[in-house]
Amino acid sequence: MHIVSNSIFESLVTKAVDNLPEAYRQKVDNVAFIVEDNPSPEQRIKLELADNQTLFGLYEGVPLPERQGSLKIMPDKITIFKSPIESSVNDLPGLYDAIARTVWHEVAHYFGLDHKMIDRLNNLS
Repeated sequence: MHIVSNSIFESLVTKAVDNLPEAYRQKVDNVAFIVEDNPSPEQRIKLELADNQTLFGLYEGVPLPERQGSLKIMPDKITIFKSPIESSVNDLPGLYDAIARTVWHEVAHYFGLDHKMIDRLNNLS
């Protein structure tokens, strides 16, 4: 477990967003990146998470491929959950790596990728 202040954690999230591959980062638009300690009870129910399951991040919005040209939609939201990520690592480099992987994973959902495709892309790198 590696715990940091909220401001340090938020700066690591910002760094992870800034370090996304340029081709993706340039196309991320109208997305709020939020840090929360844990998923809310409502999010846990919506995702049908068991008591022993946790979540590092969550994309909420309309993926780009499903928008059908619509420009008037609410901002998408990517939430990064601080406590589960901190609990999964032992040092600052590990913390950043977990945050960066989570940011990429949720941004991939924004681009319409499912878990199978995200896993395939992760295995290529």
